[in-house]
Amino acid sequence: MIYVDADACPVKPEILKVAERHGMEVTLVANSGLRPSRDPMVKNVIVSNGFDAADNWIAEHCGPGDVVITADVPLAGRCVATGALVTGPTGRVFDQANIGMATAMRDLGAHLRETGESKGYNAAFSPRDRSSFLETFDRLCRRAKAYAPPTGERP
Repeated sequence: MIYVDADACPVKPEILKVAERHGMEVTLVANSGLRPSRDPMVKNVIVSNGFDAADNWIAEHCGPGDVVITADVPLAGRCVATGALVTGPTGRVFDQANIGMATAMRDLGAHLRETGESKGYNAAFSPRDRSSFLETFDRLCRRAKAYAPPTGERP
């Protein structure tokens, strides 16, 4: 299953294309404004406008072997903790090895913006970002399809 933090996701068309090629279901989660899809493999979930409602829904539903697309570092951390494979829309992978540093850098950036040390401008989404995302997302989809849940039995 693929879960997408869809409110401001710049790669939704790419996600749908790659998911279709892999035969994987996609759940787009947002507060509003999702265009309905006729594809039975695509599900739209509209959550309340409550703080972190989409994030909470995704974190509660994803698990080992699922792929999550989000630019939100705290949500990425929650999903990594469930065993999900997580990437941002620029192709940045979040995993056990780097989620602590990603969280620390996010918190540092927020502190610098609050103190006025940084203006906090984000770089524009580029064709290179899109290409990097496609490569990473395809790789994660292949890993997700190969995932076999533990049976509880030891060889």
